[in-house]
Amino acid sequence: MADVTIRHLEPDDYPAVQQIYAQPQVYAGTLQMPLPSLDLWAKRLINMSEWRKRLVACMAEQVVGLITIDSNDRERRRHVASFGIVVDPAYTGQGVGSALMAAMIDLCDNWLNMHRIELTVFVDNAAAIALYRKFGFEVEGTSRDFAFREGRYVDVHHMGRIRPAA
Repeated sequence: MADVTIRHLEPDDYPAVQQIYAQPQVYAGTLQMPLPSLDLWAKRLINMSEWRKRLVACMAEQVVGLITIDSNDRERRRHVASFGIVVDPAYTGQGVGSALMAAMIDLCDNWLNMHRIELTVFVDNAAAIALYRKFGFEVEGTSRDFAFREGRYVDVHHMGRIRPAA
């Protein structure tokens, strides 16, 4: 297993992020559309909300994964964060997802004071579900026909993690 370095996203990273999202295995597992343009990702990554944090995973200085953490700006849900994660398919099984998850949880628990972290995941994404369970997330419910993908409706699980008591 190679060394994975986690750092905050930089403006020069958007071509690498666009290339990750352009892969069918990646956009099929997210709510992104196929064939994302470089311009789209440049705009998304440059125009960031104060409530959003983005971390990238690098191997040999190449961006191979991204995790986006969204803090809730609603007053009564400021204790909640959600996230999305992608890993370049060429680097799956090498600890990239685990490194991103560990960094996200550390940021949420120890710096952003998040009590709850939540996500949605397609029910057929067994590898992602296993990764989330490894980090203490539990399935809290399922939404049928949540999204349209490759000509059919697909279900998602809603998963959550409550910060353990210190």
